[in-house]
Amino acid sequence: MDNPLFPFGQPIKTLTQEDRTPKKVFVLGVYASAVHAKWLDANGKVLINALAVASEPYIFWRGENAETIISKIPVPQGAGSLISAGERFNGPSGRALDEYFIAPLKLERKDAWLCDLVPHSCKNTKQAKAIKNAEKNYSLTPSNFQEKPKALADNQRRQSILDEIKESKAEVLITLGDEPIKWFLSHFDAEKREKLADFGQDKETYGKLHQISHPDISIKVLPLVHPRQAAKLGLYSREWNELHTDWVNNHAHGLLG
Repeated sequence: MDNPLFPFGQPIKTLTQEDRTPKKVFVLGVYASAVHAKWLDANGKVLINALAVASEPYIFWRGENAETIISKIPVPQGAGSLISAGERFNGPSGRALDEYFIAPLKLERKDAWLCDLVPHSCKNTKQAKAIKNAEKNYSLTPSNFQEKPKALADNQRRQSILDEIKESKAEVLITLGDEPIKWFLSHFDAEKREKLADFGQDKETYGKLHQISHPDISIKVLPLVHPRQAAKLGLYSREWNELHTDWVNNHAHGLLG
């Protein structure tokens, strides 16, 4: 879709790694999040509690300066106002990545090359109807950004990710959750593992390094949970959270030497 826009007209941007110097690890997530605002009507009544209104300033954003970003978004007269939706909705995955993945491996952000299967924000399907109704009621230009695609990566996207991995010179690929395994890694894995559980789902097997050897890529892979599981964000699995917590406390620090 040409020139996709958020509600209130901000462009939906493609987010990629900004620092292109060599890295120790390459982290592959699912799709980019967004800056979220609470939309209030003229009387201060909440219309939508957490509405995506702008692209994150950088990939795996930590949520800083959300209020400033939102304050610069023009709101048409009579359409109420926007305020930050709070830390719960702004930057939780970025903060979780630092605390539960990068730091336990004795690394910093500068050591990691970050990437998503889908490098832009996707519409929340649960909000789609509410957004459409609110835009109609307040005569706003309809937003036109897409919902999460059914196929999170095609051959062209997989090749782009491969190119980034090679450019990063990382020795370890960290996958976050099932989707990066299904839509990227399984296409280069001789054992055709398609989900995190295929690499092990107990304290003896979770969070181990696996060698992937393929004509297009040879790299050590560290399959880990999605940040949602590690940080108990929204709906999460207690089993996976406990496995990852054990990995953080007992295994991560010595894994990369």
